[in-house]
Amino acid sequence: MLDEKTLTIIKTHPGFIAAMDQGDLSTPGALRQYGVPDETYQTSEEMHNIIHDMRTRMIISDEFSSKYVLGVILYKDALERTIFSEPVPNYLRHKKGMLPFLKIDQGLAPLREGVQLMDELTEFDVLVEKAKNFPFIGFKYRSLICSANEEGIKQLVKQQFDLAKKVYALGYLPMLEPDIELHIPDKKQAEVYLKNALREELSQLDNDVKIMLKLTLPTEADFYHDLLDYPNIVRMLASSSGLRQTEADKKLSENHDMIASFSRALTEGLSYQESDMEFDFHLRQTLHAIFDASNT
Repeated sequence: MLDEKTLTIIKTHPGFIAAMDQGDLSTPGALRQYGVPDETYQTSEEMHNIIHDMRTRMIISDEFSSKYVLGVILYKDALERTIFSEPVPNYLRHKKGMLPFLKIDQGLAPLREGVQLMDELTEFDVLVEKAKNFPFIGFKYRSLICSANEEGIKQLVKQQFDLAKKVYALGYLPMLEPDIELHIPDKKQAEVYLKNALREELSQLDNDVKIMLKLTLPTEADFYHDLLDYPNIVRMLASSSGLRQTEADKKLSENHDMIASFSRALTEGLSYQESDMEFDFHLRQTLHAIFDASNT
């Protein structure tokens, strides 16, 4: 669980956060990108078996090093999985020297007032109990902004911060992700409303409560940078939001003191058909590029 030493590592160490938390809805797309068509599997269990094999291949690679990867976000399925007979979070923490985070949201609620709040967290207590058996240091959760609706965005941010207080009180670092749909026409105005709502919640937060913020890459470079003046924010992260890796890296490099928490851009170019040598070569190129963009 969280302690001052771990907080210092998160705040000061170079690197980025690998998002390996694809759930039931996002896994098919991740597998297609990996070269695995939908007809390869028939059940959810088979699908998650294949995505676990993909993640394992990445994690056990010598290229997947704590020199570049500071932490990894995992889906709840990883709690039941092992790598070389060791639970995945334990393997990451003890064998690879990376900090494990657990995705705890259960998807999105229906669209209302231009946003999709987090759906009801019916599994929250169960996940917290399970997490106690592993070396997780934080919980990540996502909601989605679909238009520049000021009131809807305020409600979304409030929900994120209400959960952050609960998570931090349990001894874990909250990773808030108030995501913005990348291609909405009023994205820039949505960013203004989001930043204002974040400021409002941060100004009411006790200085002792620490959080991480995972945000969609902004339209204007360094738009969110001044939020780092709040003592509550340990680290600011960027999602790739479906951007190709080259474009995501370029935009990230323009946003100082913001590090990657990429998912699709992390696995872009990798294929199950590659030899281990080819796989490691592509993985090394990706890790180096994302690391450089994160630590400009």
